[in-house]
Amino acid sequence: MTHRSVFFVSDGTGITAETFGNAILAQFETKARHIRLPFVDTVDKAHQAVRQINNAAVVDGERPIVFTTLVNMEVLKVIQDGCQGMLLDMFGMFVHPLEQELKLKSNHRIGRFSDASKSKEYQSRIEAINFSLAHDDGQMNRDLEQSDVILVGVSRSGKTPTSLYLAMQYGLKASNYPLIPEDFERRQIPPALVPHKAKIFGLTIQPERLSEIRNERRPNSKYASLENCRMEINEAEAMMRRAGIRWLSTTTKSIEEIATTILQEIHPGRLVY
Repeated sequence: MTHRSVFFVSDGTGITAETFGNAILAQFETKARHIRLPFVDTVDKAHQAVRQINNAAVVDGERPIVFTTLVNMEVLKVIQDGCQGMLLDMFGMFVHPLEQELKLKSNHRIGRFSDASKSKEYQSRIEAINFSLAHDDGQMNRDLEQSDVILVGVSRSGKTPTSLYLAMQYGLKASNYPLIPEDFERRQIPPALVPHKAKIFGLTIQPERLSEIRNERRPNSKYASLENCRMEINEAEAMMRRAGIRWLSTTTKSIEEIATTILQEIHPGRLVY
């Protein structure tokens, strides 16, 4: 499949089609060329998409694979009738059987993010992102009781990207605090966090990997030295064990895996989808 093209066609952002399609393609050893075609919401745009797909078939000498999440049936029919690719209509595959099972008609809503200004869920997600940014890296101690999750760990262990992912994907208000030398001297978690221990989750990382990451930011510094990284990791893990804080190593974990583990352990009271 080295020379085969894969298209993700949607009348919305295309994120759903691409996420689902990539999850399926990950099961195969392939280096296919990925093309996202978002906002295909008119017949004219559908014809343009067909021309692009069919041109890829000629250039590649292989039938393209086409994942779609089109809900407009008129637009979808243009793709179905005209494209010379393997068409995988994900909504058709799942929505119609669910309509029969639920005995309900779907609302044919275009996209997860459509009409965002009127969506309470979308506004909650934006509020969570702003909260997480304001409470990044221990910047603010106020309103910690509003946090759904509080991440702790040494600097560059993955706290910020995980916090933002939890906010963007699930609408969770995530704070994060770096463990610093003063905490190691006290041998205790930061005092401001003690009342919120049930919400705390710790992140750690292998010292060798931490040193690599820090050297990209501050080359040849004490901060990035392997000896210092080993000391900080040992002290942080010992502190979390003493405090009874749940934690995991981010060394070989993706952000998605880290976030999923946190959700399983913390059980926040609300999630936004």
